[in-house]
Amino acid sequence: MSSMSAASVGPLRGIEGTEKKPLKPCCACPETKKVRDVCIIEKGEESCTDLIEAHKDCMRALGFKI
Repeated sequence: MSSMSAASVGPLRGIEGTEKKPLKPCCACPETKKVRDVCIIEKGEESCTDLIEAHKDCMRALGFKI
C-alpha cells in the first residue's frame, strides 16, 4: 500500500479540462498581500517593510521576478 496522497502525485495530465492556467501576479500570495495592503493603508509604506518583503519572497517562491 502506498503512502502518497493525491496532492503529492501532482496535476492530472491528458484529461481534457484539467490543465491549470498560469497564475497571475494579482492572484498570487493572497495571505501576504492582504496583510501587506492593510498595513500600508493604516500605517504607511515605511512602517511595513517586513510585510512587503514577505510578500515579495512569496511571489519569488512562485516564480515571479520581483
